[in-house]
Amino acid sequence: MKASADFFAAKLRSMSGDILGFGRTAKIAAACLVSVALASATFLFFYLAPPDAVVMTGGPKGSGYERTAQKYAKILKRNGITLRVLNSEGSGENIRRLADPASKVDIGFVQSGFNKGVESGRLVSLGSTSYQPLFVFYRNPSEIGLLSGFAGKRLGIGEVGSGTHSLSLLLLGINGIKPGGPTTMLEMDSDRAAQAILDGKLDCVFLMGDSVSSELIRRLLHTPGIRLFDFTQADAYMRRIRYLNKITLPKGSIDFGKNTPPHDISLVAATVELIAREDLHPALSDLLLEAAREIHSGASLFRQKGEFPAPLEQEIRISEDASRYYKSGKTFLYRYLPFRLASFVNRILVVLVPMIVLLLPGLRIIPSIYRWRFKSRIFRWYNELMMIEKNLLEEMAPDERRRTMEKLDSIERAVHKMKVPASFADQFYILREHINFVRARLLSEGARQARN
Repeated sequence: MKASADFFAAKLRSMSGDILGFGRTAKIAAACLVSVALASATFLFFYLAPPDAVVMTGGPKGSGYERTAQKYAKILKRNGITLRVLNSEGSGENIRRLADPASKVDIGFVQSGFNKGVESGRLVSLGSTSYQPLFVFYRNPSEIGLLSGFAGKRLGIGEVGSGTHSLSLLLLGINGIKPGGPTTMLEMDSDRAAQAILDGKLDCVFLMGDSVSSELIRRLLHTPGIRLFDFTQADAYMRRIRYLNKITLPKGSIDFGKNTPPHDISLVAATVELIAREDLHPALSDLLLEAAREIHSGASLFRQKGEFPAPLEQEIRISEDASRYYKSGKTFLYRYLPFRLASFVNRILVVLVPMIVLLLPGLRIIPSIYRWRFKSRIFRWYNELMMIEKNLLEEMAPDERRRTMEKLDSIERAVHKMKVPASFADQFYILREHINFVRARLLSEGARQARN
């Protein structure tokens, strides 16, 4: 029974192939093409899916970076994406992690100007998310108008690897104050430095906005004997250090009743950039920028409403996906469909539709190629027949006629061995008729020569 079923199944496949104009070779080619296309489409469909989890390098525990990263995590969770936040020493460690393929970190906060000495060619920026003001508090009976006035004093310049440490050394350096001189530079975190100046153990501290709380800033501003440095040369610093910005702490903005500060104070500020690896999935790029807009677009003491996030390109280039987002927002599907559904539909459009568009012409070409190949074999035998018939125009010796007849017989045997689909049966039988026609002429010419 099984043998009979297999026999009839084989016959059915053969008949269907013949009716459709496919021979065995064409059917195998079509099956291979379809298999390769389906395998490629399946691989791309899953490969192009956005990951379910993302790793972000934040900042020291309790820092502004870490608190902001947790806000991102809550927003991404609404869309089914898990954001794992890693604590770090700050911008220095963040950029090193992002540049190191072995670290498996996808995104992170980096203070502008922090990519010195790091291979950042495979990193992209999703834009700036906020200003990072530098607060310089000092103890002195009178105001100090220049950073060079802190020479010879005890300074708290932030922890090694932090944005505070990097920027404070840069600013002090261009004012002639460098490590190893008469100025005492202590590397300590913001909380310790702030407490040290409150206790009178330091003359000046450098504090970045991400590493110190607004409550501590208010406390320092209200402490008698402690002043906030006014960067009267802020415009010049901007010209010299292009990633710095000038921002203003308005008069009375900290305390209207006590008029704190008593006058506008100019500050210099870096920007915080959201840095990612260049292979970040485009859908995740959009999702992160949506979260950035939700978190950072509101007004605050140092930014206007809608000012951030912004494509402020510094040392690291803005990604193409981020540029597209800032110009036109999310793509159509992600704008109107839930994230997961939009991702599914998008992959269908990107992978399956082009595959079908390419596969259908490919399947049409296969029969054409097969027909061309079969016809080329037919034409080859016709070429042989034409050469034989051309020789009949001249007198032939008996031995030559015998060899020609043998050649004609061999052509006929070869033609009979050809595997011919039903769709080519007409050409097959016409070829056989023409073989008989040439044979008849050969015999006729032989008989005529015999009579003469």
